[in-house]
Amino acid sequence: MGKENEAPSMDIDEKKPENSDHVNPKFTINVLQLLKSAQMQHGLRHGDYTRYRRYCSARLRRLYKSLKFTHGRGKYLRKAIVESTVTEVRFLHIVLYAAERAWSHAMEKRQLPDGPNARQRIYLIGRLRKAVKWAALFSQLCAVKGDSRTSLEAEAYASYMKGTLLFELDKNWDIALMSFKSARAVYEELGKYGDLENQVLCRERVEELEPSIRYCLHKIGESNIKTSELFDIGKTEGPALDLFKAKLEAVMDEARSQQAASMTEFNWLGHRFPISNAKTRVSILKAQELEKDLNAPAADSLPAEKKLVTFDKIFAAYDDARTSIRNDLATAGNAENVKDDLNGLDKAVSAVLGQRTIERNQLLVTIAKSKFSKNRDDKSEKATKPEGLVRLYDLLIQNATDLHDLVSSGRDRKTEEEAFAEECELKTSIFRAERCFYLAKSYSLAGKRTEAYALYCHARSLAHSTLQKLKSISNVHKELGRELETLYNDCRSNICIEHATGILEELKVPENLSKEVSSLSLNAPEKKLEKFLLEKLDLYESAVSDTSKKAVARIEPFPPPFLSVPRNPIVLDIAFNSIDFPSLENRMKKDKKGFISRLWR
Repeated sequence: MGKENEAPSMDIDEKKPENSDHVNPKFTINVLQLLKSAQMQHGLRHGDYTRYRRYCSARLRRLYKSLKFTHGRGKYLRKAIVESTVTEVRFLHIVLYAAERAWSHAMEKRQLPDGPNARQRIYLIGRLRKAVKWAALFSQLCAVKGDSRTSLEAEAYASYMKGTLLFELDKNWDIALMSFKSARAVYEELGKYGDLENQVLCRERVEELEPSIRYCLHKIGESNIKTSELFDIGKTEGPALDLFKAKLEAVMDEARSQQAASMTEFNWLGHRFPISNAKTRVSILKAQELEKDLNAPAADSLPAEKKLVTFDKIFAAYDDARTSIRNDLATAGNAENVKDDLNGLDKAVSAVLGQRTIERNQLLVTIAKSKFSKNRDDKSEKATKPEGLVRLYDLLIQNATDLHDLVSSGRDRKTEEEAFAEECELKTSIFRAERCFYLAKSYSLAGKRTEAYALYCHARSLAHSTLQKLKSISNVHKELGRELETLYNDCRSNICIEHATGILEELKVPENLSKEVSSLSLNAPEKKLEKFLLEKLDLYESAVSDTSKKAVARIEPFPPPFLSVPRNPIVLDIAFNSIDFPSLENRMKKDKKGFISRLWR
């Protein structure tokens, strides 16, 4: 790809204008605010670098056309951007968006599913070099054509791009550290001035640069931070952290590969299954590390959204492991021992995946229950309906049943498998009781007291029987026991409420009926007919009388009434029978009869 000190491939002319006496206008560009706005509106809010690159290309095309700075028709003739060329601020925008386009193209290659291969990595580094060249030109032009603030921001932008290139090259960590520190120092100073929005953006950029600085210190050896602790640094979001996270992922993949060399078997419910495929080992290790993050004491303070993201990563890792196992099964041939081990490993991984699926759905139930409560702090948050909880418990019942069938499918089962199958049955019973409870809630909200009362009674009986089973087991699950006791008490209280409400409604039926009968009269009151909107256009009145009720707007009667339409007159021609027409016999052609025609008469 060439050295860093070589001339750029775009051959940017850096000659200064001859007329140095000309007073140059000073342009102002809020670089960080401009880039942040463009990035968030065109794909980088969701990490879509392809969309952002296309936006940069379209933006450059519009700038070239509006400035009439196109590079020839037919044959490409490059036009250099020098100090004398920059007569408008849009010329500086061209250089800035060219750097952004090259950078986003490099990041797009970095985000490939299997990572960039050797050829794509060469192209990625080439695009980053081009981004550095454009950023350096932008800094140079802003130093002459921009005001002091614009020049500072351009310098910080060029330093950040240089540090990003060295970060990807995985060398010259001291120079990369100096570049990132220089950019951080500029943004720290700029964050002290300007409006509130600019200060917030500068502080966010400082926070995004901090993980890269700490990683550079770690690589140099000036930091005592461990590699496993680096993941805690990059938990903040932002486009500036995507390359850092990709680098961390590559480092952790290396560590997993080294650790996978010592992993020879997978333990599950008393079984030991050998693992011969390196890809399977790495995938299982990745899933186990993510599970440790979920089960750590600090995970209780994590928001539910981040836990769901971690669950998705666990599912992806176990799916990769199952794919590798099934590929090995397809190529195993007739080796029965190998096939048995692979089938057992596939069953074990599927069972663990089923357990994590149940845990994820239970987390969704917890979120839905918190939203179901009426006494919540955030009034703008949408409340959960009981039907949504019923659907979630349907999923949990299906998950627990599938897991039970999978574990109990073997012939020679161990005691651990039998205990696990009993636990799955208990969970299924608990999920059925919970589902019945929230189904009763939905009937109660619909005003169906009889059905709700019967369902609450059924849910109480299910909870009671499951609680008795749970107490008979030696390994008593305290959490499950507490949940069942709470459910049992809720069922009892709701049974009493539904019973009392039903009796009150029954007692009120004759009273309401007598009120309605007494209000009946033979002379119905005349209803006040409201005029339609088209009939009262001269008045400033609303077409809807009561905005709180869902009343039909009285704009025009529909369907429209029938209107009398004049018909064309019916004409009867009776003069035809009274007219004496002249004879036309003298004008008719007469037949001439000869001798031959007489013979044939």
